[in-house]
Amino acid sequence: MLKRIKNPWLKVPDYCCPGCSPTNEKGLKLEFIEDGDDIVSYWNPDPAYQSWRNTLHGGIHCLMLDEIAGWVVFHKLSTMAVTSKMETKYLKPITIDGGRIEMRARLSRQMRQVAFIDAELIQGGEVCTKAQVVYFCSPRAKAVAEYGFSGCETEEIKE
Repeated sequence: MLKRIKNPWLKVPDYCCPGCSPTNEKGLKLEFIEDGDDIVSYWNPDPAYQSWRNTLHGGIHCLMLDEIAGWVVFHKLSTMAVTSKMETKYLKPITIDGGRIEMRARLSRQMRQVAFIDAELIQGGEVCTKAQVVYFCSPRAKAVAEYGFSGCETEEIKE
């Protein structure tokens, strides 16, 4: 069963994340879905983000990977976190005219306050870029007290 994850920051003043804010004019405006153990999102490449003719800029790959991996922490671990390391492997170019990009990420392991997330970007059924993203997670009480974060609600997607 697929579930849409509700964005908990929509009412936060000055919220302008380049990955997930729906009001950031230059952002990707990503939305997220829980698919079993995975968190998934989709985005159609925009020519404004190409680096070389018809090729998506590598920095945008990293933005998408960090964003989808962060939402694994937010939703699956119900806390806030900061990225401490990201190891990215570019396997195949993502093209602007190649169709929708699927982002997919899951918790690989957790050691105390450190979470390891595996993430990938898929276009045309092929994994184009993958990363292991390491996050330092805040204790849940700190996430609530300092960031007002108390988790992400979901709603079932009716097919």
